[in-house]
Amino acid sequence: MGMSALLGMEWVDIGPDFLKMKMPVSENTIQPYGLLHGGASCSLAETIGSIGSYLVIDNTKYICVGMEINANHIKGVRSGFVTATATPLHLGKSSHVWDIKLVNESGLLVCVSRHTVAIVDFDKIK
Repeated sequence: MGMSALLGMEWVDIGPDFLKMKMPVSENTIQPYGLLHGGASCSLAETIGSIGSYLVIDNTKYICVGMEINANHIKGVRSGFVTATATPLHLGKSSHVWDIKLVNESGLLVCVSRHTVAIVDFDKIK
């Protein structure tokens, strides 16, 4: 079982220039004060950005691995779901950069993240 399953992440939608996933605010995703854990938000952001890159590379020649992630946690969430929307800022040959916004069930911005993914030649990691 991977991180996305442990945290309860689910697909919401995939479009031509975006991806959407949601994650529950639950005992698995909160910090001691009962708020959504920043690490869980980052995990959702990295998951959706990495999958976005996976969907656009040639998987017979390349793999995609997280290179950098940052996040600004803007609003606390105590219950319900957060939904992440990822849009590509750059889809280059050796790196991708994703803009990811997390919102609560009311549509209020919870977190803004930028995720950089390295595109690595599969033969170089054997």
